[in-house]
Amino acid sequence: MIMYMYKENRNSDILCITNRKLCREDFITRMRKIAAAHPAAVVVREKELLEKEYMELAEKILNICREQETVCILHSFPEAALELGCDSLHLPLPVLMKMEPGKRQSFRVLGASCHSVEDAVLAEKLGCTYITAGHIFDTDCKKGLPGRGLDFLKNVCAGVSVPVYAIGGISPANISKVREAGAAGACVMSGLMVCEDPEDYLQEFKRQE
Repeated sequence: MIMYMYKENRNSDILCITNRKLCREDFITRMRKIAAAHPAAVVVREKELLEKEYMELAEKILNICREQETVCILHSFPEAALELGCDSLHLPLPVLMKMEPGKRQSFRVLGASCHSVEDAVLAEKLGCTYITAGHIFDTDCKKGLPGRGLDFLKNVCAGVSVPVYAIGGISPANISKVREAGAAGACVMSGLMVCEDPEDYLQEFKRQE
């Protein structure tokens, strides 16, 4: 699991990856519902925003997650995370590689996006406490690019000692295969952004255990 969690989060192995453009309702309203449903963590992605815009949005979501005692992981902007008092950060691997060791050590939870076993091994060496690996299954988010599959996921999980979260096309229908491959859990974006009830949706994943 993520390196540390509030007690309410331990019943979920799903990381919520945000994408406000997919929401069918007010994004902050949706984030309140998701945080209250207690996924393993909320990763505030929104990668097309400039740092100032991102920081303004991240502060709102961070406060919501703190109220609900749900882990919040910020994305892409280390300085913004530090200024907001957030010690959980996710980075693309190339960005992580350029980050100074002292700054990496400022984060209790540090994750990176990995697309090969070599990526995963490097991320672990750079101090990551977890990684995401993908994309695993075909997904509309990566149209035209076939998923790397479960064998890829197994190899990544076998290659590192930190928790691996699968990403890409994960749903309640295939989460058991992801777990069987050795993953600590999975990342879900579109499902949690558009489902009718985030709590019910997370329970669907739980029922597949």
